[in-house]
Amino acid sequence: MNQKNYKVGIVGATGMVGQTFLRLMEERNFPLSELRPFASESSVGKSLKCQNIMWEVKPLGPECFNGLDLVFIATGDELSLEWSPIAVKAGAFVIDNSAAFRMKPNFELIVPEINLNKIDRKKPQIIANPNCTTIQLVMALRPLQLAFGLEDVKVSSYQSVSGAGAPGYDELMGQITNFKTSKPIAKVFPHVILHNVIPQIGSFDDNGFCSEEIKVMKETRKILDQKDLKVSAFTVRVPVPVSHSEAVWVTLKKPTDRASIVAALEKFPGIKVVDDPKKSEYPLAQNATGKDDVFVGRIHHDPENPLVWMMWIVSDNLKKGAALNGIQIAEGIFDIRPSL
Repeated sequence: MNQKNYKVGIVGATGMVGQTFLRLMEERNFPLSELRPFASESSVGKSLKCQNIMWEVKPLGPECFNGLDLVFIATGDELSLEWSPIAVKAGAFVIDNSAAFRMKPNFELIVPEINLNKIDRKKPQIIANPNCTTIQLVMALRPLQLAFGLEDVKVSSYQSVSGAGAPGYDELMGQITNFKTSKPIAKVFPHVILHNVIPQIGSFDDNGFCSEEIKVMKETRKILDQKDLKVSAFTVRVPVPVSHSEAVWVTLKKPTDRASIVAALEKFPGIKVVDDPKKSEYPLAQNATGKDDVFVGRIHHDPENPLVWMMWIVSDNLKKGAALNGIQIAEGIFDIRPSL
């Protein structure tokens, strides 16, 4: 285990994912010698607390990454495309939470429990952190892939407003607060999210798929390293503050029984099975929020096809779906054992 302390930057440190990075570095006692939070001009000069030290927010600029070992990118694609290569050139590993590099062929898309071995730990590089919806899906699919093989995956997601960042979260909270006194107005989402379900996340292509669905389908195949895997996704925004939920139909390559499915899932790191439906025990967004694990339940067989199994997958989209996955990548790169 490496005992070195590291110099770390966070681009987008004041956003929801950036704030989660800060909390997780504190919770997991990430070995810091220096932290440089970067944010927009309006936040420059303010201070953010991490590990009992106040760190001043810095602006992005020439040579701002010099001397850093690691940079987390918690912003959109445009900023990542501009600044990630600059951070690598300065000698830092970059873990990018945007979609900018995920599907580019020369960049690794990493979920540590699945494919950490793809990273060359001696070479500073940009490492893509997958989409939050994809991460929890592949976490549940991987043990089934290893044990039984995968033929086909169909997923319908029910995604929290925090998946749209602080503006999405604040929009729902504002609509709840003002519900009795004013008519809700949609600004972040295409329709009012309060008391509603919106079958759209991102923009639509000519085939009727929205961009979130395309991400899930493409990223799943890349992470699981199975180009012939059939993946179909339907993504939905729901009025839940944090944690995404997914209903999944999985077609296996060989028959098995429920006990074997459960055993495979329970043995996989980062998975917790919650599955006693007759007692109404199954994963819930409220219970997953703030937790590290991916929760799986409602595991049952499709009577119409002996190879199809159905399940319900829930995870905190800000933790394992974003910042925690990034922190785990960093711990793997630098051989750090978290102190929890």
